[in-house]
Amino acid sequence: MPQLPKSHLRLADLATRKPTAFDLSPTADERKAIAAELGIVGIKKLRFTGALAPQGRHDWALTADLGATVVQECVVTLDAVTTRIDEELTRSYVADMPEIEASEVEMPVDDTVEALPETLDLAQVMIEALTLALPLYPRAKGADLSQAVFAEPGVAPMTDDDAKPFAGLGALRERLENKDK
Repeated sequence: MPQLPKSHLRLADLATRKPTAFDLSPTADERKAIAAELGIVGIKKLRFTGALAPQGRHDWALTADLGATVVQECVVTLDAVTTRIDEELTRSYVADMPEIEASEVEMPVDDTVEALPETLDLAQVMIEALTLALPLYPRAKGADLSQAVFAEPGVAPMTDDDAKPFAGLGALRERLENKDK
C-alpha cells in the first residue's frame, strides 16, 4: 500500500482537549500508485480532509470528507469512465474493543467502530474509503450489454429463454386446448 508523508498519527502524541485536523492531497505519483493498488485506470483528483477528536479518556472519533475523481474501465466496452466521488466518513476508535476469537463472526451492527490503534495511518483510511466508494460496475454512456449468444460451429446456441424450464408450458397448454376443439 502506498505510504504518504505525514499520514501517520501516533494517538498518544495528539492533543486530548481539541480535535487534530488533517488534510491529505496525494501527489500525481502517489495517486498513480494508489490507482495501481486498486486496479483502476487512474485517479485525477484525491483529497481527504477532516479531524480526529478525543472521545472520553481513551477513545477517538474521526470525521472526514473524501473527494475523488477516478477513471475506471467500462464493464461493457472497456472504455474509460470518469466518476466523481464525494463521501462523508466517520470512524470511532475505541480502547475497550472486545477481542473476537471465534472462527466465524457476525458483522457488528455498527461497522464504523474499530479497535484503538497505537498509530493511525490516515492514508490507509483514505484508500479503504475510496475502495468502498468506487462504482462496482462502471458503464460508459450508451453502453448496453445486449444478449450475447455463443456456441461452437454447427451447434444451435442456447439462449436465456431456453434455460428457463417452464417457459414453453404456456405454448404447450395452448396447443393442447386447441387440439381438443
